[in-house]
Amino acid sequence: MNITILNILEILCIFVFGSILFVWVVRYNNIKDEFKSFNLPKWLRDLVGILKLSFAIMLLNGNLEIVRIGALGIAVLMIAALVTHLRLKSPRHRMLPSFALLCICSYLTFLASQLLLTAV
Repeated sequence: MNITILNILEILCIFVFGSILFVWVVRYNNIKDEFKSFNLPKWLRDLVGILKLSFAIMLLNGNLEIVRIGALGIAVLMIAALVTHLRLKSPRHRMLPSFALLCICSYLTFLASQLLLTAV
């Protein structure tokens, strides 16, 4: 089976989309509890949720430029999440999902950029 860069990009996009959908829809009560425990305002939680879901939807778009924007947006949000965890001295295992999504979305941004360059 020949897996191309485009296949890898698509698989990772679906994985990130599913992960964000699961956390921000199915397990939304956990998000509410986490933001509350960090003493973060509800408006910030809602803004982060809207941005994450919007960026995740962008990952499912066939346009590589939009995919790149979505991946980059999620990566920036994951940096903010990691900084928040570090400032609040969260246990390392609580930072792992943010770090993993940061790595994957950074890679997605790179892949989409490479594919856009080769298409020119």
